[in-house]
Amino acid sequence: MTEPSIMDRIQTEMVAAMKSKDVDTLSTLRMLKTALMEAKTKKPKDAVLSADEEIEILQRYVKKRREGIEEYRKLGREDVVAKEEQEIAVTARFLPQAVSEAELRAVVAEAVKQSGATGPREMGKVIGLVMAQVKGRAEGAQVSKLVKEALGS
Repeated sequence: MTEPSIMDRIQTEMVAAMKSKDVDTLSTLRMLKTALMEAKTKKPKDAVLSADEEIEILQRYVKKRREGIEEYRKLGREDVVAKEEQEIAVTARFLPQAVSEAELRAVVAEAVKQSGATGPREMGKVIGLVMAQVKGRAEGAQVSKLVKEALGS
């Protein structure tokens, strides 16, 4: 039996949130469902979102929430920051387990060795190799930072 899609899991959790009257979680789940539905409408009529596409959409959602948190902190709006963090926590339930920094450093080191990169000009090549291995489990900004460190730029 195949694992249910993220959309199916969101739908199941929406029902549970409605039954338990968890308004905040329900609100976040509805936004996630909407984001996935919008992406699906941009595809041909009977096309289905792949698991990778679903993960990518949710990662973009989390990224927007993190950017919002930075802005709200600058404005001193801790009430909104807490809501954004709660949305990230709900969304994280549907994303693959993030790779640890130690694991990511090992992948970066291996990619540098594998690509033969020697300086900052070859960052793109290394980042491409790393992202292929950790797709959906690490943020691009973090990968970029570690690759810069590894290449000494």
